[in-house]
Amino acid sequence: MSGGRYTGTVEDPVPEQMRTAAAAFLAALDEPARDAARHAFDDEPARRWLEYRPRPRPGVTLAGLDVTARKAAHRLLATALSPAAYAQAMAVMALEEVLDRAEDWRRGRHSGDYWVAVFGDPARDDDWAWRFEGHHLSVSMTVADDRVSPAPVFLGANPATVRHSGRPVSRPLGPEEDLARELLDVLGPAGRSAAIIAEEAPADIISATRATAPGRLDPPGVPRGRLRPTGRALLDRLVALYLDRLPPELAAREADRLDGGELHFAWAGPVEPGRRHYYRVQGDDLLIEYDNTTDDGNHAHTVLRRPAGDFGADVLAAHHAEAHRPGPLSPGAPR
Repeated sequence: MSGGRYTGTVEDPVPEQMRTAAAAFLAALDEPARDAARHAFDDEPARRWLEYRPRPRPGVTLAGLDVTARKAAHRLLATALSPAAYAQAMAVMALEEVLDRAEDWRRGRHSGDYWVAVFGDPARDDDWAWRFEGHHLSVSMTVADDRVSPAPVFLGANPATVRHSGRPVSRPLGPEEDLARELLDVLGPAGRSAAIIAEEAPADIISATRATAPGRLDPPGVPRGRLRPTGRALLDRLVALYLDRLPPELAAREADRLDGGELHFAWAGPVEPGRRHYYRVQGDDLLIEYDNTTDDGNHAHTVLRRPAGDFGADVLAAHHAEAHRPGPLSPGAPR
């Protein structure tokens, strides 16, 4: 113990890895960049921020950093993602160059247009947070008493698929689509009737860029309990696919938290591949959304959210409750 702060265990090394990486990132910046990157933890509008569109955003941009600082930013991002999800994130960033070419270079998109913001002091504060964000990528992590709250995590792709000679060259979010389609296929007529909530897909994910995700979206779709064993197994695999964006320690903790709770799966839009479609999975403090609804079904958005725990709401509430818990009365104290 040091200053009331737990310094990490073998079972969950992630909080200390994040602290170390965030401190190293800040140390790699010159003073102007450090001033741009650092924000007060209680700056709620900046901290509770999710923006996956090409917009101005808080923080310091990778494009303005030297190689050492850029690598430090990537090392920080890597503490929040599994190796597979980190590879997806790198593919998402690289697609900015592909999209810029497809748009005849008109908008000046580039793979350095990603921003890092740190809230609080990772070296000293019990409560602190950080975010790595740009077009189609937003990863927010909040730490309280060295417990990590890992959401929202957004990954998108435009184009979702690049093909050559009829074969995919790039498809970073392919597993997220394929596994949901596999689940839809095994539901059978009755299960699909309950799961398909609309003939047309919404224009975007419903939670969009809101600081607070909806606690429940109606209609919920088909409950896991109504599925046959193969369907239940596939729904579990789909949830695990999103949880496995996180490092193993965080993914296991999130899986334990969800264990035993009911899940619902909903689909909107046609079921044929190549057409605009959407799905979501809801559970106890869980919202997974996927859409591929623009550019003729070739522009995908996916997000992992915790409606009651996004941006550290869960760990901060637990921390504040512990901090304000009455201590034992001393002898002679009034009762």
